[in-house]
Amino acid sequence: MTSESKAKVPSVDAMRRSSAQAGALLKTLGNPDRLLILCQINRGEICVGDLEAATGIGQPTMSQQLTVLRAQGLVKTRRDGKRVYYSLASPAASAVLLTLYQIYCRGDGAPGE
Repeated sequence: MTSESKAKVPSVDAMRRSSAQAGALLKTLGNPDRLLILCQINRGEICVGDLEAATGIGQPTMSQQLTVLRAQGLVKTRRDGKRVYYSLASPAASAVLLTLYQIYCRGDGAPGE
């Protein structure tokens, strides 16, 4: 390893902090309902009613899961009258969702089909 490449390697403490952040994201994404909700939100801003219709997730569960996603900083909201719109707030979550989509949802015999 060259001295230049050694300088780019993060410290164990930095990797520990990063692994804790990654673990928290993966734990949040590990719930199938939250994952499905985020997949829909990752397509673009969407209101709660449209999320319910697109996912088939009922109001109590939807509300619970959106609360978790907001608390984790993965989604942000915008109110327009009585409607609340959700959009993705986490570039890291978006990148992970894209990777999962490419592996599981692309429609060419990928795993999970």
